[in-house]
Amino acid sequence: MAMHEHFRQALVECDVALARKIWAHVNPGMPQPRTDAEALFSIHYARTIMETIHDNLRCYSHAWLVERRLPSGLPDRLKPVADRLYPRVVEGVGIAVKSLSPGGSDLVVPIREAMEDAVKECYADGETDPQVIKARMSEARRKVRG
Repeated sequence: MAMHEHFRQALVECDVALARKIWAHVNPGMPQPRTDAEALFSIHYARTIMETIHDNLRCYSHAWLVERRLPSGLPDRLKPVADRLYPRVVEGVGIAVKSLSPGGSDLVVPIREAMEDAVKECYADGETDPQVIKARMSEARRKVRG
Protein backbone atom coordinates (compact mmCIF):
# COMPACT_ATOMS: atom_id res chain seq x y z
CA MET A 1 0.00 0.00 0.00
CA ALA A 2 1.37 3.42 -0.96
CA MET A 3 2.04 6.07 1.71
CA HIS A 4 -0.84 8.27 0.52
CA GLU A 5 -3.22 5.32 0.89
CA HIS A 6 -2.03 4.75 4.48
CA PHE A 7 -2.53 8.43 5.21
CA ARG A 8 -6.02 8.41 3.71
CA GLN A 9 -6.80 5.34 5.84
CA ALA A 10 -5.61 7.22 8.94
CA LEU A 11 -7.92 10.12 8.06
CA VAL A 12 -10.93 7.94 7.30
CA GLU A 13 -10.50 5.93 10.51
CA CYS A 14 -9.37 8.90 12.65
CA ASP A 15 -6.32 6.81 13.55
CA VAL A 16 -4.18 9.27 15.51
CA ALA A 17 -1.27 6.89 16.07
CA LEU A 18 -1.00 6.00 12.38
CA ALA A 19 -1.31 9.63 11.28
CA ARG A 20 1.44 10.75 13.68
CA LYS A 21 3.68 7.90 12.52
CA ILE A 22 3.17 8.87 8.87
CA TRP A 23 3.74 12.59 9.55
CA ALA A 24 6.99 11.82 11.38
CA HIS A 25 8.17 9.55 8.53
CA VAL A 26 7.18 11.80 5.61
CA ASN A 27 8.13 15.18 7.13
CA PRO A 28 10.64 14.55 9.93
CA GLY A 29 12.00 18.12 9.77
CA MET A 30 8.60 19.79 9.91
CA PRO A 31 6.70 20.66 13.10
CA GLN A 32 4.77 17.65 14.35
CA PRO A 33 1.61 17.53 16.48
CA ARG A 34 2.82 17.66 20.09
CA THR A 35 -0.15 15.70 21.47
CA ASP A 36 -2.77 13.23 20.32
CA ALA A 37 -5.35 16.00 20.76
CA GLU A 38 -3.47 18.23 18.28
CA ALA A 39 -3.19 15.32 15.86
CA LEU A 40 -6.91 14.58 16.18
CA PHE A 41 -7.75 18.22 15.46
CA SER A 42 -5.50 18.08 12.38
CA ILE A 43 -7.20 14.88 11.21
CA HIS A 44 -10.69 16.34 11.56
CA TYR A 45 -9.69 19.59 9.87
CA ALA A 46 -8.06 17.68 7.01
CA ARG A 47 -11.21 15.58 6.60
CA THR A 48 -13.34 18.72 6.20
CA ILE A 49 -11.22 20.05 3.33
CA MET A 50 -10.46 16.84 1.43
CA GLU A 51 -12.71 16.40 -1.58
CA THR A 52 -11.85 12.68 -1.74
CA ILE A 53 -13.28 11.92 1.73
CA HIS A 54 -16.96 10.86 1.82
CA ASP A 55 -19.28 13.77 2.65
CA ASN A 56 -20.69 12.03 5.74
CA LEU A 57 -17.20 11.86 7.27
CA ARG A 58 -16.51 15.44 6.30
CA CYS A 59 -19.78 16.56 7.91
CA TYR A 60 -19.05 14.58 11.07
CA SER A 61 -15.62 16.20 11.36
CA HIS A 62 -17.21 19.62 10.84
CA ALA A 63 -19.66 18.93 13.67
CA TRP A 64 -16.81 17.66 15.89
CA LEU A 65 -14.79 20.82 15.26
CA VAL A 66 -17.71 23.24 15.67
CA GLU A 67 -18.73 21.56 18.94
CA ARG A 68 -15.26 22.34 20.29
CA ARG A 69 -15.23 25.85 18.82
CA LEU A 70 -12.40 24.97 16.44
CA PRO A 71 -12.14 26.09 12.81
CA SER A 72 -13.58 23.91 10.10
CA GLY A 73 -12.70 23.84 6.42
CA LEU A 74 -16.04 22.41 5.30
CA PRO A 75 -17.25 24.23 2.17
CA ASP A 76 -20.41 26.30 2.52
CA ARG A 77 -22.32 24.01 0.15
CA LEU A 78 -21.99 21.12 2.67
CA LYS A 79 -22.78 23.04 5.88
CA PRO A 80 -26.58 22.61 5.57
CA VAL A 81 -26.01 18.86 5.07
CA ALA A 82 -23.80 18.76 8.16
CA ASP A 83 -26.44 20.57 10.22
CA ARG A 84 -29.08 18.03 9.16
CA LEU A 85 -26.87 14.98 9.77
CA TYR A 86 -25.41 16.21 13.05
CA PRO A 87 -27.74 18.79 14.62
CA ARG A 88 -26.31 20.86 17.43
CA VAL A 89 -27.63 20.51 20.94
CA VAL A 90 -28.40 23.82 22.56
CA GLU A 91 -28.96 23.94 26.29
CA GLY A 92 -31.47 26.24 27.90
CA VAL A 93 -33.17 26.84 31.22
CA GLY A 94 -36.70 28.15 31.64
CA ILE A 95 -37.68 30.23 34.64
CA ALA A 96 -41.28 31.16 35.43
CA VAL A 97 -42.43 32.84 38.61
CA LYS A 98 -45.93 33.91 39.65
CA SER A 99 -47.60 34.67 42.93
CA LEU A 100 -51.18 33.96 43.89
CA SER A 101 -50.98 35.51 47.35
CA PRO A 102 -51.76 39.18 48.06
CA GLY A 103 -48.55 41.18 48.21
CA GLY A 104 -46.67 38.24 46.74
CA SER A 105 -46.14 40.04 43.47
CA ASP A 106 -43.45 42.12 45.20
CA LEU A 107 -41.37 38.94 45.40
CA VAL A 108 -41.72 37.88 41.78
CA VAL A 109 -38.76 39.90 40.45
CA PRO A 110 -36.37 39.10 43.34
CA ILE A 111 -37.26 35.39 43.10
CA ARG A 112 -36.68 35.36 39.34
CA GLU A 113 -33.36 37.19 39.75
CA ALA A 114 -32.22 34.76 42.46
CA MET A 115 -33.12 31.80 40.26
CA GLU A 116 -31.27 33.38 37.32
CA ASP A 117 -28.21 33.89 39.51
CA ALA A 118 -28.37 30.24 40.61
CA VAL A 119 -28.41 29.10 36.98
CA LYS A 120 -25.52 31.41 36.06
CA GLU A 121 -23.50 30.08 39.01
CA CYS A 122 -24.16 26.50 37.92
CA TYR A 123 -22.91 27.16 34.39
CA ALA A 124 -19.92 29.14 35.71
CA ASP A 125 -19.03 26.09 37.82
CA GLY A 126 -19.39 23.86 34.75
CA GLU A 127 -22.50 22.19 36.20
CA THR A 128 -25.04 21.35 33.50
CA ASP A 129 -26.97 18.49 35.12
CA PRO A 130 -30.65 19.54 35.01
CA GLN A 131 -31.39 17.96 38.39
CA VAL A 132 -28.62 19.94 40.09
CA ILE A 133 -29.68 23.18 38.39
CA LYS A 134 -33.31 22.62 39.36
CA ALA A 135 -32.31 21.99 42.99
CA ARG A 136 -30.22 25.15 43.14
CA MET A 137 -33.03 27.19 41.57
CA SER A 138 -35.49 25.82 44.16
CA GLU A 139 -33.08 26.65 46.98
CA ALA A 140 -32.68 30.22 45.67
CA ARG A 141 -36.47 30.60 45.52
CA ARG A 142 -36.81 29.32 49.10
CA LYS A 143 -34.18 31.77 50.37
CA VAL A 144 -35.95 34.78 48.87
CA ARG A 145 -39.39 33.67 50.10
CA GLY A 146 -37.99 33.24 53.60
